[in-house]
Amino acid sequence: MRVAGLLLLLLGLCGSGAQGEDGGLGEVGEISQFQKTAPRDAVEESTEQTTKQTTPDIWVEVRALRDMVVELKVHVQLLQRENSVQATELVSLGTRLTATESKTSDLEKKNADLQTRLSSSESELLVSKSRIDQLERGNAEKPKVAFYTALTNAGRVGPHNTDITLKYSKVFTNIGNAYNPATGFFTAPVKGVYSFQFTVSGHNIDNIGFGLYDDVNNHSTFSGFLLFPLVHVQLLQRENSVQATELVSLGTRLTATESKTSDLEKKNADLQTRLSSSESELLVSKSRIDQLERGNADLQTRLSSSESELLISKSRIDQLERGNAEKPKVAFYTALTNAGRVGPYNTDITLKYSKVFTNIGNAYNPATGFFIAPVKGVYSLQFTVSGHNIDNIGIIMYKNNQRIMYNAEWKKNAGYFTNALVLELIAGDEIHLDLPLGFGLYDDGDNHSTFSGFLLFPL
Repeated sequence: MRVAGLLLLLLGLCGSGAQGEDGGLGEVGEISQFQKTAPRDAVEESTEQTTKQTTPDIWVEVRALRDMVVELKVHVQLLQRENSVQATELVSLGTRLTATESKTSDLEKKNADLQTRLSSSESELLVSKSRIDQLERGNAEKPKVAFYTALTNAGRVGPHNTDITLKYSKVFTNIGNAYNPATGFFTAPVKGVYSFQFTVSGHNIDNIGFGLYDDVNNHSTFSGFLLFPLVHVQLLQRENSVQATELVSLGTRLTATESKTSDLEKKNADLQTRLSSSESELLVSKSRIDQLERGNADLQTRLSSSESELLISKSRIDQLERGNAEKPKVAFYTALTNAGRVGPYNTDITLKYSKVFTNIGNAYNPATGFFIAPVKGVYSLQFTVSGHNIDNIGIIMYKNNQRIMYNAEWKKNAGYFTNALVLELIAGDEIHLDLPLGFGLYDDGDNHSTFSGFLLFPL
């Protein structure tokens, strides 16, 4: 607008100059006319004075105005060129700033996406680590407790004139050392559910419970084992505590992320108002892009690391779960026969319990009557013997060729007894029951005489 005004002003001045020149010429014409009508002397005097006063002033003014017009035209051309350059630079800066803002927006979106994936990976990683810790603690910390004892080799015990604590001094199995033969006390090492068994032999003592009998054949025994610990609540409490801590940490990180997002939004709004910024502002934007790219690369590295660690954790979980699934399972339950009376015989015979109701792992062989331990571990074994009007009933348990237990009843119309053992066996150890010479037993379809066992835990 200023340039247009100056041009109009100059044109007006040029017009005034032209009129001035014409006016000067008109005055000369008027002088000529005056010369025609006036006396000669007066005309000559007037013409001389007018020429002297008017002509120099007009031409000086015209030349000055023309010089001004030339200078202004040059100045206008310079301003036009400068405006053109600035307009080109402004378009270039606007294009570069638009591209910068677009790249910044793309990086922020990618940054937010990586942040979400990272949070998801880290959360899943925490769950995986918690699951690994739980499985490893369950495998490593699960206590193993089992004991099997007999009372004494001395024979009769009691009666006494007061209650006494029985000290089972012959300790055959004491996994976990929870039983103390010096005191006769079993002390539970952990909270859990336990199974206990005991047998009492009278051997011609009138009142079992007031007196009892034991010798090298281990008639009176005391045993027990831990079925399972009760620690699930403690594990849940620890897991809840860990999750609460992680929740606080995630909340803090979320607040920081929201604050960072807010800062990015403010910076983006500021960029919208700075279209006419200089090269220094572009350098700041480039610096911001470099920072975002470094943060993006760092998040990508952390994401890759988290995903690799997550794969390792999942592999570890699969391995632990396969280990639990492949844990050996051994259990059997059998009854002797449907034939009724068995024995007596004139020699010891091996009993073959032919009615097999359960045989997980196929460790019991009904054709031989032998139970063969498939893996090293601690096993629980039980048997029952029925007399059913047989005078003398008895049983002998063998581990390989070693006599482990001998139980018998010597009385008319002997009725029934049962016993249980907890033994540590290695793979290939054999367990079988013998009917002693001169003794008999009874079984029929009601399964009075049975033999059973199971693997408590492998070693």
